Amino acid sequence: MKVILIDDVKKLGKKGDLVNTKTGYARNFLFPNNLAIEATKENIKNWKEEQKNIEAKKEAERQEALKLKEEIENTEVTIKAKAGDGDKLFGAVTAMDISKALKEQKDIQIDRKKIELKDNIKNICVVKVPIKLYYEITADLKVEVVKE
Repeated sequence: MKVILIDDVKKLGKKGDLVNTKTGYARNFLFPNNLAIEATKENIKNWKEEQKNIEAKKEAERQEALKLKEEIENTEVTIKAKAGDGDKLFGAVTAMDISKALKEQKDIQIDRKKIELKDNIKNICVVKVPIKLYYEITADLKVEVVKE
């Protein structure tokens, strides 16, 4: 029996998938728990339209991410920090600091969780920091840490 999943079902598929399953499993578990609907002609037609809308939305998000990538890669952010001898910082520059500086200096809002900083910056330096914008789109932001 073909069904369209309304929600993620472990070992069967994700929300929006069209899957083939046993009739008893569908009638006794999936339908009563509102996890799936039967794949009738009308439901398949609606599902195909919804899939087109989802693909269009994903493509728009991807294009937006590409635009943002270009903008970020042509940007440099300067962060002032207190430092001691040997250009070693008192403390460290974190992803949160980079996110704040990007918002304040360039008016670009990036969630700190998308900034892929392996280790906090602990020295006065210029670093390229990767920022994950979309599934396979990553931009490199140039961050310059200077003495306060």
